[in-house]
Amino acid sequence: MTSPLTVSLDRQLSVALDAAVAGRGLSREAAICLLNPSAPLEPLLAAAGELRDRGKGKTVTYSRKVFLPLTNLCRDRCGYCTFRRDPGDPDGWIMTPEHVLSVVEEGARLGCTEALFSLGDAPEAVFPEARAMLQELGYRRTLEYLRAICALVLERSPLFPHANAGVMGEPDLRALKPVNASMGLMLESASPRLLEPEGPHHGAVTKHPRIRLRVIELAGQMRIPFTTGLLIGIGETPEERVDSLLAIRALHERYGHIQEVIIQNFRAKPTIPMHDHPEPTLEEMLRTTAVARLILGVSMNLQAPPNLTQDYGRLLEAGINDWGGVSPLTQDFINPEAPWPHLEDLRRVTERRGLVLRQRLPVYPEYILERTEFVPPDLAGRIRAAVDSEGLVPEPGNSKPTTDN
Repeated sequence: MTSPLTVSLDRQLSVALDAAVAGRGLSREAAICLLNPSAPLEPLLAAAGELRDRGKGKTVTYSRKVFLPLTNLCRDRCGYCTFRRDPGDPDGWIMTPEHVLSVVEEGARLGCTEALFSLGDAPEAVFPEARAMLQELGYRRTLEYLRAICALVLERSPLFPHANAGVMGEPDLRALKPVNASMGLMLESASPRLLEPEGPHHGAVTKHPRIRLRVIELAGQMRIPFTTGLLIGIGETPEERVDSLLAIRALHERYGHIQEVIIQNFRAKPTIPMHDHPEPTLEEMLRTTAVARLILGVSMNLQAPPNLTQDYGRLLEAGINDWGGVSPLTQDFINPEAPWPHLEDLRRVTERRGLVLRQRLPVYPEYILERTEFVPPDLAGRIRAAVDSEGLVPEPGNSKPTTDN
């Protein structure tokens, strides 16, 4: 028999969902309650799906990319990371310009439009060997080398760089902006508690949320289209998960620059310190993603990686409108055990739910067509020439891309 208290709580959550769907937002308290496994799931998913449809219609996007791990040397040591290496490791590297260009050229042949640069954070700050490797390439700092490589990709290929380069100050953001269509930094969590001993961020000097939120804020002040998001299941509480989303929302409301928010699930791997840590369940992913949609509203682009969830089509029920970067060429170097779905399978899964899959650039249509002040002036004409009237990559056989008048 259902208790009066349960009936009362369900009624309160129903009112909260109705308010969120009506555009009046979702309170912190209601969001935390909705993450509880005892809260009804289907009404939550229905509300998130309705908001997505209202704000984004029936289009679900993805970016066809090459994944370029410019260096896997890193000064941080996170409990869940299998990507980072020390300079002495046989599989530690800094990619050469020739290697980058060989990947980019093959990606262009396969229709890719994004060159995603993901790299360890400032290894030269702690490793003399990393400094020496950079000096051999003619640079003092990783971010200086990254800027030169992004410029080289623009010069020698049709792809657009998107740098996910770790913690950066204003000078580095300013230097990288002209050679990137967009940039990104995962917040992961706004909880400093995760830095404590035995926590996943203990030993990761750049993972303090204050530092990462400051980088995201600087990007807003500089009008850089920016990607951020949460890594869920690393030990954070429901309250901390909600507070992370609210922190992202507050920055976007102030600057309007957060082009997408990613909800990414932790994956256990045998070689990491957290190898025995439980992964988030599918229901956790659905709840968190749906709550993110309700908190962030109809206009935010909400993404969940399809290669990290077995039944990934269900994520569409939770209000996402983007699958993120999917590569027909390179692996996911952060989660190498999780291959990308084939693009035709991704299309089939999307269309099965009454939605349409479209390719986008690494900068979203609203920044190309409406918020043009966010697009680097030197890239504006080239970006406009690469999209159709909807700001998306033209479908084969469709009308020619738009060009500047």
